[in-house]
Amino acid sequence: MEFNSDFRYDLKFGQVAEQALAEIFEGKKVEVKRDRKAATTGNLFVEFESRGKPSGIETTEADYYCFVVEETFILLNTTNLRNLVASLKGTPSEKCGGDNNTSRGVIIPLADLIKHTHKP
Repeated sequence: MEFNSDFRYDLKFGQVAEQALAEIFEGKKVEVKRDRKAATTGNLFVEFESRGKPSGIETTEADYYCFVVEETFILLNTTNLRNLVASLKGTPSEKCGGDNNTSRGVIIPLADLIKHTHKP
């Protein structure tokens, strides 16, 4: 991106992003997840199975997933997140978790999740 100190240019650039966000919240389903440990561990747990049945990212009807870590919101296209989770299944990232460890999911470092938000 080229540097431009013109306020009108910056304003228009920001308004494009504002419109994109407005369209997400206006016409799409967003599933919001809050992870209590993510701020201290630097990782998120994304569930895909509970009690032997598909759940979480595997069954959601949401168009977007929004993870809340303290005051930070990370918004991802659900398809992109599903692809990331699928790539981590069967690796050391796959773990048991949730209530009484009855769920299966993958541990994703926050930095990796943020990098993945822009992938098609």
